[in-house]
Amino acid sequence: PALSPRTGELVRTNSESLIAVITEREDLDLSKGVAIGSILHTDEHSHVEPVRYGEGSSFFRLLIAPHAPGATVGERLKRALSAFAANPTRMLKAATVADLAKSSQILLYMRSLEGTLTLTRQRGVRSGFATGLASELSPGAAPPAAFIPEATEIAQRFAEKVSGVTWNMATETLLGVPSTAHILGGACIGSDPDHGVVDARHEVFGYPGLYVVDGAAVSANPGVNPSLTITAMAERAMSLLPSAQA
Repeated sequence: PALSPRTGELVRTNSESLIAVITEREDLDLSKGVAIGSILHTDEHSHVEPVRYGEGSSFFRLLIAPHAPGATVGERLKRALSAFAANPTRMLKAATVADLAKSSQILLYMRSLEGTLTLTRQRGVRSGFATGLASELSPGAAPPAAFIPEATEIAQRFAEKVSGVTWNMATETLLGVPSTAHILGGACIGSDPDHGVVDARHEVFGYPGLYVVDGAAVSANPGVNPSLTITAMAERAMSLLPSAQA
């Protein structure tokens, strides 16, 4: 009950877009190599990283749908159907390829631009009228939409090079809801309880001995995969804890 009123605020992502390019070429094996081996900077705040998944990682097949940008569900479904109609053979091969990881490259497009949400506990239809998490836009800049034009263009150009087609998370095509692999914030560092949930030592205001040292404490969008940032912050927080006394 004594948690800061800022709990759940300033939830952010890397302002990313994840688009899969699935090739019909059988001579390519896109699962070989390190997970992320290169970065292409497209402007001062944006870049794209080609991401590989290991051989046999095909579970994502159940979660994806054709990449079909549009403002409404009707527009998105129309574009998805048009993509099938324009090249049914290639689309069917992409949907039924034996090993999705071997035939797909994930293009992870990220930006360092800010945009935040607030998470609150609410009851509603989506939570079966039980108390659950709900999101709402924060004042100021909004997170990116489900479809970022530059990311779409890059993915389409890559698809042309490898005789492929573009797919994304089904929730984006059906609901227009953007996806993220890097959720951050919600228990951010602040100078006092009115400005954050934890102090500079990661200790929760009002609860001595309780610490938040994961991505929830990150107070800005680094614009890149945050794993090393989270690790560095956690190591620093641990270094500030008093040594155990015998």
